[in-house]
Amino acid sequence: MVEIELDGQKVEVAEGSMVMHAAEKSGTYIPHFCYHKKLSIAANCRMCLVDIEKAPKPMPACATPVTQGMIVRTKSDKAIKAQQSVMEFLLINHPLDCPICDQGGECQLQDLAVGYGASASRYGEEKRVVLKKDIGPLISTEEMTRCIHCTRCVRFGQEIGGDMELGMINRGEHSEITTVKGDTVDSELSGNMIDICPVGALTSKPFRYSARTWELSRRKSISPHDSTGANLVVQIKNHKVMRVVPLENEAVNECWIADRDRFSYEALNGDDRLQRPMLKQGGQWQEVDWQTALEYVANGLKCVRDKHGASAIGALVSPHSTLEELHLAATLVRGLGSDNIDHRLRHAEFATPEGVRWLGMPIAALTDLQSVLVLGSNLRKDHPLFAQRIRQAARKGCKVFAINAMAYDWALPATQSVVASADWTQALADVAAAVAQEKGTVAPVVSGKANDEALAIARALLSGERKAILLGNAAAHHAQASSLLALAQWIAQATGATFGYLSEAANTVGAQFVGAQPRQGGLNAAQMLAGQVKALFLLNTEPEFDSAAGANAARGLADVDMVVTLSPFKTNMDISDVLLPIAPFTETSGSFVNAEGRVQSFHAVVRPLGETRPAWKVLRVLANIMALPGVEFESSQDVLNQATAGLEQLTSQQLSNATKAAIDVAHGPAAAPVVASIYQLDGLVRRAPALQLTADARAAREGVVA
Repeated sequence: MVEIELDGQKVEVAEGSMVMHAAEKSGTYIPHFCYHKKLSIAANCRMCLVDIEKAPKPMPACATPVTQGMIVRTKSDKAIKAQQSVMEFLLINHPLDCPICDQGGECQLQDLAVGYGASASRYGEEKRVVLKKDIGPLISTEEMTRCIHCTRCVRFGQEIGGDMELGMINRGEHSEITTVKGDTVDSELSGNMIDICPVGALTSKPFRYSARTWELSRRKSISPHDSTGANLVVQIKNHKVMRVVPLENEAVNECWIADRDRFSYEALNGDDRLQRPMLKQGGQWQEVDWQTALEYVANGLKCVRDKHGASAIGALVSPHSTLEELHLAATLVRGLGSDNIDHRLRHAEFATPEGVRWLGMPIAALTDLQSVLVLGSNLRKDHPLFAQRIRQAARKGCKVFAINAMAYDWALPATQSVVASADWTQALADVAAAVAQEKGTVAPVVSGKANDEALAIARALLSGERKAILLGNAAAHHAQASSLLALAQWIAQATGATFGYLSEAANTVGAQFVGAQPRQGGLNAAQMLAGQVKALFLLNTEPEFDSAAGANAARGLADVDMVVTLSPFKTNMDISDVLLPIAPFTETSGSFVNAEGRVQSFHAVVRPLGETRPAWKVLRVLANIMALPGVEFESSQDVLNQATAGLEQLTSQQLSNATKAAIDVAHGPAAAPVVASIYQLDGLVRRAPALQLTADARAAREGVVA
């Protein structure tokens, strides 16, 4: 450790730290623009000039290493005059358009100009003008003239996004930030460039000119999309969601969010929202009141139970639903005497569940891995924030290996093995054989062959201390998912690695914990989608898009007597008999359990639209009408307390003990795993106009995998 004196205060920081780091540790603010704690140091704005004793001139705090006994003054006349001079230069070409700037009210330049700017400019010549560029549907560059060349956006793309989509061309006053070739910015994390831009050069296209920052109320929430559980700040005006930005949580999402977390809010205000209960009568949809709709559902359930038995009732639930909703759906179905409930709509194998399939390690630990094997995942698109953590690990030397049905661009150095999905068990068996050969032990599968690729993976996993085997969405949906898990577990135990699932959705882990899948021989998702029930609940799910059945779902459900859809949107209208409008995550309280087993609760940020009701209330009232015991809940917290009894032990319990099952290395054709593309994952992103205009969405519609 090195001790320095900063504004008269003694501060100890690690050797190699910069003066800026010492200032952050001591709580001393030094004005800056180009410095960002998550990005490399550029030292090109010079706003952080400080007075260092014995230095002949002011030095940039962000790029000056600390030395023992250094004396730094951040508020001396020398430092203040230097900072004021830098501000004068920055404002020479900056347009005086603060009253109409979208960044007004949250602009670093505007804030610091108040303290360090002059009342008049000594520069009388014409200001430069930078022409706008169209870089995609998410980021606006209408006012690139405001750019101060801090290069935060450039470094973000290069270091966090993994792809240098923006760069700076020309020199002097002709310098400008651009895509160089006139391309669009297509990173799945691109919206973070808007947040880190310290001026109004990069702004949000969907939000642009829709509200002023001081008009917005801010509420905390949790992302309902992938299993990261990104923390959000939802900004609202007049009970309408206007913008979503990240809430910093170093252990979960750091200070970043994916574009689908940021822009999916557009769907909340779309014309597709379902605002009143609807019944299909004589082939025509009619709006009804809640009492009529719920009594219709209750009578239908009683008729089906009397005629076909309780086992003819089932529920398909989305893993994007809250823990409370999933718990009550399971309670309702089981209270009626059935065990037909499942969240595994995209799966091809439905083994009896043992334990909970989760990440097996803290999310933050992904950044420190020394070697990792990823099986069956388009990591960058399936889990953008996990990918960026592994990207940081790769920058520190982590060896990344992948086994997939095709080669993906993960924007990080990775050794990719392209193996047909039907042969993934064989590929893992080969790795197991290589591990056994290196250790001189016996492999669990005789047919494994220690080829060169398998040996490279085995040697990487056997070296170092921090290593992991991660199974992706395609591995979870695979027809031999249990065998893949068993092999992964054996390899992990033999190499000392951790293993786990990246987990598909916001609440995949929670759905398993609360039992939103058959326990006592009930029907699984594939059987229910094939029409083996007579009454079916669809909670927050659209079988055509969310299940392995796809377009065949309508044919499979044609003979079901009653299909009840609980959704925020007008959907499933061709297969449903009842539509019940339930609240999306912004209009209800609830909880999600992310991939690492962290329970994160949130409150409603706006009031429900129309006659929309929280799904947990709808399910509770329906259970009350059916006279089911134990569902007298007054709040979602009451439901959560019952649902999470014992959940605090989740992170210490093991994954499914799949090694008890036989490892089946099958050969020959097998159905390809069903994996949704990044902007088709759930109903919200599917209905977000800006996201559907992105290159990823276009590629998915054209059948091209990014």
